[in-house]
Amino acid sequence: MVLNENQESFRKLRWIGKEAAYLDQIKIDSCEDLVLGRYGGTRQAGAYKNEDGALVVKGADWEFAMILDGHNSAESVNLVLKTIENKFDKLAIILEEPIDTVFQSFESYILSIFQSESFLESCKQIQGETACLLCVRKEKYLWWFSVGDCVIYLLHEDLHKLGQYALNQRQFYEWIGQINTFSLPVPCYSSGIRELRTGPNRIILVTDGVLECAEHYYETSLHLYNDCFEGDVPINVKHILQHVHESSGQDSATIICWEYVNPHPAAIPSNQPKR
Repeated sequence: MVLNENQESFRKLRWIGKEAAYLDQIKIDSCEDLVLGRYGGTRQAGAYKNEDGALVVKGADWEFAMILDGHNSAESVNLVLKTIENKFDKLAIILEEPIDTVFQSFESYILSIFQSESFLESCKQIQGETACLLCVRKEKYLWWFSVGDCVIYLLHEDLHKLGQYALNQRQFYEWIGQINTFSLPVPCYSSGIRELRTGPNRIILVTDGVLECAEHYYETSLHLYNDCFEGDVPINVKHILQHVHESSGQDSATIICWEYVNPHPAAIPSNQPKR
């Protein structure tokens, strides 16, 4: 965990699988209440590298999380991670904006980074590409931005009763890097903003190694809810990665998870009594 010298109001934790692969090993770290879990895959099943990456940042009244899943080298993961890190002082200033403008400003700046000539030129010089999922929680809202097939979940009892868990859908054939959505005439990505429900909300980001091992157990979102909504977050994350290990998962699996307890009322139907 690193205290940024220029912006003392936030702390960050960054990781890239090329530097620490965690093959046959579960590794759990925390940046205050944000939990980062990593498992590099099972050597016996053929795992020999880890091309995932992550960045988590805790501000005074917000959280930022980014998860990446690269292939055909880790160069794209390293490029995106370093690019966002180098711009984070500016991003942190944007996150101090009022709630009615902050997410629009943040997304606009993210797009300007990924569409800049210097970034596009750097992408042409590397091998491979990466899926990339970012999110920000501020006040009672959650913003997310996704390129590729990483998934973000918002877990809450109200949503569970209606069978709602994932905020985005996995998008295949969509990346940043050597093959780059932002080099298209019309870039392809997904983004959205959600109001958090009253009470405890669990926010989870995963790479596909969590979803595709064994019988694709966690592709059923209810299983993720059952294993991660209640209890201690680090223990829950370790339990999920232990399942990947015991299922002889070959692909690397990375999770970011934290809980935010929203004290404010959330929208309910007009014919339903207020809490």
